[in-house]
Amino acid sequence: MKITRIIAVMMIMLMTLALAGCDQENKPQQPKEAPKAVAEQKPEKTAEDKLTIKLYFPNNDATKLIAVEKTIKVKGEDKYRAAVEALMEGTDDSKLTVVIPKQAKLLGVSVKGDTAQVDFDKGLIKHFNGGSTGEEFLVGSIVNTLTEFPEIKKVQITIEGKRVETIKGHMDTSKPLSRMTELIK
Repeated sequence: MKITRIIAVMMIMLMTLALAGCDQENKPQQPKEAPKAVAEQKPEKTAEDKLTIKLYFPNNDATKLIAVEKTIKVKGEDKYRAAVEALMEGTDDSKLTVVIPKQAKLLGVSVKGDTAQVDFDKGLIKHFNGGSTGEEFLVGSIVNTLTEFPEIKKVQITIEGKRVETIKGHMDTSKPLSRMTELIK
């Protein structure tokens, strides 16, 4: 009888240990899985921070806008601002030119509905020294770059938060402008 009791007690202890090992909440985590999950998340975050976009620059003889692909770093809604800043930085292609004056400062880019508002300081007007063609390409560069984003259909250029009739007297910028496909090569 003593042997039967001892065996019964041992069986109960083994069953208790076996059941405790099956408990999902108390199950020890496998150390190999945690680092793997962290490693998988890092590339996703990096991919979200970079975006390849098309920027539009006039060719040297001012006949067409040429698209140049560039990868930029962005954070959330700042992709629009990053695109305009990249456009202002220019391109290394000697066959293309930048028409936004270096002295102009970008104050911000905001989006309401399908329209982006690009706000510059007065340096855009003060330091722009192009004629009618130059003004058309300045506006076309900005508008066509931002309308590369499918959610943007129109672009309003403002100076220190206010709409202006024109940059230098040649083109109406008082209203939002649609994509200017006739300028694109």
